[in-house]
Amino acid sequence: MDLVSDALFLPVRRTLFSSEHVMFRTTVRKFMQEAVIPNLDKWNSQCHPDREVWLEAGKLGLLCVTIPEQYGGAGADRKYSTVLIEEQQRANAAGPGFVMHSEIVAGYIERFGTEEQKAAWLPRMARGEVIGSLAMTEPRGGSDLRAISTRAMAFGDHYILNGAKTFITNGYITDLIIVAAKTEQDDGTTGLSLFLVEANRAGVSKSMPLDKVGQKAQDAAELFFDDVHVPKGNLLGRQGEGLHYLMQELAWERLMIAIRAVAGCEVALETTVDYVKSRNMFGKSLIDFQNTRFKLAECKTKTQIARVYIDKCIELACDGKLDAEASAMAKWWCTELQNRVLDECVQFHGGYGYMLEYPVARAWTDARAQMIYGGTNEIMKEIIARKL
Repeated sequence: MDLVSDALFLPVRRTLFSSEHVMFRTTVRKFMQEAVIPNLDKWNSQCHPDREVWLEAGKLGLLCVTIPEQYGGAGADRKYSTVLIEEQQRANAAGPGFVMHSEIVAGYIERFGTEEQKAAWLPRMARGEVIGSLAMTEPRGGSDLRAISTRAMAFGDHYILNGAKTFITNGYITDLIIVAAKTEQDDGTTGLSLFLVEANRAGVSKSMPLDKVGQKAQDAAELFFDDVHVPKGNLLGRQGEGLHYLMQELAWERLMIAIRAVAGCEVALETTVDYVKSRNMFGKSLIDFQNTRFKLAECKTKTQIARVYIDKCIELACDGKLDAEASAMAKWWCTELQNRVLDECVQFHGGYGYMLEYPVARAWTDARAQMIYGGTNEIMKEIIARKL
C-alpha cells in the first residue's frame, strides 16, 4: 500500500489531501525512514527516544505544524497533522511522542495561553528544544478527571503545587508540563486549573520510564510535585476553567487516536497480505485457502468503512465542527477494530507473529493501549449513550 499515492489498497480513493499534503507526506516518510526506524530497537530497549530526534524533526518543520507562523509553526491545517500521525504509524513507531508535544501541549498553549506564554514556549517547542507533556492522569483517577486530587494552593504571587501523576507520555524526557490541579475558588469551592510547570523547577521529580507491555519507544513516566512553587503567571487560561479547556480539546485528541488506529489496520493488512502470498502450507500458499481470503476480506471491508468515517471526521475537525459524540464513536470503534484486525494478522503469521522481529508482533502489543488512553472505550460508550 502506497499512502503517498492515496492508498489504492482500499477501493474507495481518498479525496482528503491536496498535492501540498502529498508532498509533505513524502518529506515525513523520508524522515521516518532515516531518523526514526533505524533507532527503534534502541528506543524500545531504553524505553524512551533520544532527544536528538526532536531537534531533527524541528529542523524539518515537522513539529507544531498547526501553530501560527509567528510562534514558529507552519500555520497548517489538521490534515498535515493527520499525515504525520499516519506516517508514524506506518513506520510502526510508537515513539517519539510527537502528537502529545505538537498537537496537545502546544495546542493548549496556543489556544489558552497569554501572549507572553506563547512567545516563551511555542517557538522553542517548534524547534524541538523543549519537549512538552500533559499531566492529567493520577494513580487513583484513571479516566475520571473530576477525581483529580493534585492541589495548587494560592500563596502570594505563586501557587504551591502538590500531587502525583502517572502514565505521562513524554514524562521522562519532558521539559514543560501542563499540570491539571484543583484550585480553591473565591466561593470556597474547588475547580480544575491548568499550570505550565517547568520540569527543572524545585520539587518536581520523575520516575524512570514505566515498563509497559507495548509502546516502549514512547516514554511514559510518573511525575511528582512536592511543594512546587509555581508563579501565578504560569496559570494557563483562567483559574477554575481547566475542565472546560480539557473538554474542548478532547474531541481532536480522541480523533487522533482513531486516525492512528485506521492507519494501523491498513499497514497490518498490507504486510499480512504480502506474508500469506509468500508463505506456503500443505503445498500451496496461505492466500489460496478460502478461510485466509475470507478473513482478510472481512478485515479489509471493515477497515475501508472505518477509513471513510474517519476521513469525514477529519474534515469536520478542520472546519471546527467535530463534536464529542462523533469523536467518541471514532475512538471506540476504530481502536477496537485495530485490535481485532491485528489479532487476525498475528494469527496468519503463526508462531512468527509472536516474535518481535516481525513488525506485526510489535504493532499488536502497541495497539492494546489504544483502547485505554484518551478515555477508556467504556467511557466512549457512556458519552455516546448520553445522546440516545
